[in-house]
Amino acid sequence: MKVFGVVGWKNSGKTGLMERLVAEITARGFSVSTVKHAHHAFDVDREGKDSWRHRQAGAREVLVASGARWALMHEGAAPGLEQLLGKLGPVDLVLVEGFKREGHGRIEAHRAATGAGLLAREDAGIVAVASDVPVEVGVPVFELDDTGAIADFVLAQVGLGAAEGATSPALRDDCFALPPGVDWVPVGEALARLRGRLSGVVAREEVPVGRASGRVLAADVAAVRSNPAGANAAVDGWGFAHGGLPAPGAGGRITMDIAPGRAAAGVPFGSAVPAGKALRILTGALLPEGVDTVVLQEDVTETGGQIAFGGAPRARANTRKAGEDVKAGAALFEAGHRLRAPDVALIAATGVAGVSVHRALRVGVLSTGDEIVEPGAGAAMHETYDANRPMLLAMVAGWGHAAVDLGRVGDDRDALRARLDAAEVDVIITSGGASAGEEDHLSALLREEGELTAWRIALKPGRPLALGRWAGRPLFGLPGNPVAALVCAALFARPALEVLAGGRWLEPHGFDVPAAFEKRKKPGRREYLRARMGPEGVEVFGSEGSGRISGLSWAEGLVELAEPARTVARGDLVRFIPYAALGL
Repeated sequence: MKVFGVVGWKNSGKTGLMERLVAEITARGFSVSTVKHAHHAFDVDREGKDSWRHRQAGAREVLVASGARWALMHEGAAPGLEQLLGKLGPVDLVLVEGFKREGHGRIEAHRAATGAGLLAREDAGIVAVASDVPVEVGVPVFELDDTGAIADFVLAQVGLGAAEGATSPALRDDCFALPPGVDWVPVGEALARLRGRLSGVVAREEVPVGRASGRVLAADVAAVRSNPAGANAAVDGWGFAHGGLPAPGAGGRITMDIAPGRAAAGVPFGSAVPAGKALRILTGALLPEGVDTVVLQEDVTETGGQIAFGGAPRARANTRKAGEDVKAGAALFEAGHRLRAPDVALIAATGVAGVSVHRALRVGVLSTGDEIVEPGAGAAMHETYDANRPMLLAMVAGWGHAAVDLGRVGDDRDALRARLDAAEVDVIITSGGASAGEEDHLSALLREEGELTAWRIALKPGRPLALGRWAGRPLFGLPGNPVAALVCAALFARPALEVLAGGRWLEPHGFDVPAAFEKRKKPGRREYLRARMGPEGVEVFGSEGSGRISGLSWAEGLVELAEPARTVARGDLVRFIPYAALGL
């Protein structure tokens, strides 16, 4: 059993590197186990769980078993690494996170943003460094996200060649395989790269509150006055001073004389109500002096200038206090919030006449490819009607931005360059041409004349995804297949566009539901399946092909399967992200 370690300061990226190495090395046909050294009073068992309760009651050992895994927990200090390794079953390689003082070889994860120095300068056991910036140290240095090269180094260090029965590299016959030294970027890392490089790009303007719905606030908004502005009646009925209630008469009913006049919303009562008398008052009317309680109209009998009702109500019943909803000066919304219709109602109710918002983000949508023709036109068998552009324009508009149709352009690099240069927009979204083929001019143009931020993302569907800039404008190069284009746009373009529009990064909210399907998933990529809820749980579309556009319409959302290998059985919990959580 071979042992190799990953170490680093807090937030250095060591756990992410461990995760990627496990996926990479197991994909090459080796068996891998891991050991993690936990710090800061971390406990393997959550407080309040049944097993925690067993331990708290005094059990020396607790064995927890489920249909998926089992764990045996011992009370007391953890033994040394050698003893811990002895508890593991036989595997090809054990990757150890932490345990800086042990004798096995280790690679140090390093991120410049932590401000921490390099352990490798003093720790002779560190045989390499994986860093997000160039560093000079007396051991080999790898890029932190170059998982393939790091895995090659680790396997060479421990003396493991190609796994028995496996090709090298393990996925050579899979279209997911890459040339040596080229790595796929995990979805989470690609999103983090994107998020870290974005900021608002649009100017601000003042708009009346009635036209503010759907706009992104450029400044905080506070209430001009309280809501409600004054204490008022919550129902139609009779108002009086609770302290002036007469004693109940026969049958326990209270009788009061009626004061002349009435109070109504917008027509306040102009004088005080005498103690012991009741005033007719309507919903929303300000409480006049001498009124602090209202009895409901339906509970009152009116006869000959008097009212009668059974039993004394509690003080201040059926009334609203001034400012009980919002007080004057209270913060309502912060800059970056996209206003909805209910938000506009609250702003208006507190006396705000206008707000500072960002100008709508102009998002250009362009289709590429010689095979693309306009819907409705005569099309030969080798031509494809353009589904992406109408879909993406609708998505952009639905997210609250100004969608600009940039048309389509064939597989001509000069024509593509000219169309990009001429676009009067803040952001560009293209579909097609984002891979590495001879006719994939978009990614080539970005590399040669623009800026390519990240591509070849470990995502299914949607691996050929270009994220970059053209003439300073952010550009999202989406795959040509409509299913992949929708998934990539929803996951990458939507949150990025919101930030560019002056708003906040959007995280899609999903929830765990039972699977009404079965699937075996290989490691390495994050996968999204078209899905909808059924009577037995979430169902998935019958085909995973990116060209099956009908599945997009059939679906109500996406099932997300994380990067590790997984076998999904019926009834297993899977994460379902509704279309609504993606703004669709």
